[in-house]
Amino acid sequence: MRTFTEAPRLTAFTRRHLGAEPVEVTRLRGGTKKGAYRLTLPDGRTVVLYLWSPAENHWPAPAGGAPVLFGEASGPELFRSAHAALSGAGVRTVEILAFDASRTLLDGEAALVEDVAGGTLEALIARDPAAAEPVLDRLADSLRRMHATRSPAFGRVSAPFTAAPTAVGAITAAAHRDLAEAAARRPELRPVRDALAARLDELARAVPPRGGYTLVHGELGPDHVLIADGGEPVIIDIEGLMFLDAEWEHAFLEIRFGDRADRLRVPGLDPARLALYRTAHELSLVAGPLRLLDGDFPDREFMLGIVRHHVGKLVGGIP
Repeated sequence: MRTFTEAPRLTAFTRRHLGAEPVEVTRLRGGTKKGAYRLTLPDGRTVVLYLWSPAENHWPAPAGGAPVLFGEASGPELFRSAHAALSGAGVRTVEILAFDASRTLLDGEAALVEDVAGGTLEALIARDPAAAEPVLDRLADSLRRMHATRSPAFGRVSAPFTAAPTAVGAITAAAHRDLAEAAARRPELRPVRDALAARLDELARAVPPRGGYTLVHGELGPDHVLIADGGEPVIIDIEGLMFLDAEWEHAFLEIRFGDRADRLRVPGLDPARLALYRTAHELSLVAGPLRLLDGDFPDREFMLGIVRHHVGKLVGGIP
């Protein structure tokens, strides 16, 4: 049985950094790599504590030391470097109230951040689609500011690759690994494995050369956007921030936002890159959740639903 951080230790941590003890501690659901806790203070204010600790990470180690595309997307240093990059681009993310890497009070490194109380964009879209439209437009502005921040190398913002193949080559190789793993575990994919492999190579060959990369979130869904006062979008779960092709972002937005992704689209996207990256994302959204389920992630049916959905799309896309 996994044991999470106990409230008394969080109380001592909050007392040290904010000078107050929380009257209520609530562990927030949904995270797979770090813990998130909402702390209610005596004056009614709330803050959120992020905790990077082995006890909070549900992902098992890659089998056989398999490579992780772009490197691990979790950790306090990634969070701080991503926070600095977004702030430098003029993009709103949560304010950092305190950061502690000492591990003296908690079994990991931690940050206290503001609690954005307006809920997620995902919830607003479900509740009031019309009210979500101006938030989507402001999110599109944030994406344009991110895409205006560029780098000659791709990879995590804290450590871009300086001697590596192109992003297209790295993503295609990772997609082949995901395909092999997914087909080994999902029998529905075995009859189309060779056709999918051939499609990946064909799509990769069709991508024209390009120099330079742009700032992207990488996994930006409506659940990763909070809404601040005045309808301002606040981007969260930022540790995976990287320099990559803008098409990597927008192919994922198509999956997560559906028809509303058109409101987020930026000009100049390359159709060939979009086509390759859509397929790579679909394969990742099969292989990734299956890896997560090798561990003890609690919401197993939700993850299996993601797997089934994207297996169906991959199989249905083969003539």
